[in-house]
Amino acid sequence: MRDALNGFKTFLMRGNVLDLAVAVVIGTAFTAVVKALVTFIITPIVGMIFGKASLAKVWDIGPFNNATISVGGFLDAVLQFLFVATAVYFFIVLPVKAINERRARGIEPVDPLPEPPTEDILLLTEIRDLLAQRNAGGTGSPTGPAGPTIP
Repeated sequence: MRDALNGFKTFLMRGNVLDLAVAVVIGTAFTAVVKALVTFIITPIVGMIFGKASLAKVWDIGPFNNATISVGGFLDAVLQFLFVATAVYFFIVLPVKAINERRARGIEPVDPLPEPPTEDILLLTEIRDLLAQRNAGGTGSPTGPAGPTIP
């Protein structure tokens, strides 16, 4: 039982599940805002053009046996869907895509060329080469192959 709970906890704490939960909450709130925009502003304007209170009342067919086919209501739902989809794409999908591309560029390896050696490294390399010459019997130092003598 404990293993099942730990597995469930691991499943919930994975990034994908948390991202999905946040996306659902934000998407629901965002949908409500866009739906209000369409319902209370855009649809009445379209309805006014056709002489009705809203788009949902335009092109009603019927009534037949107390049933009315509302083509305008269907068009209202399609319009709301298109507005929500457009808003989600431009205000959520594109910015997140741009952020992910920037992150990916930051992860790419930097220039593969090695950095030029610093002044300290150059000095140490020169000292190493002089010591190697002296130990090999060369005349790399002004004091000769034996080096300075200590009295």
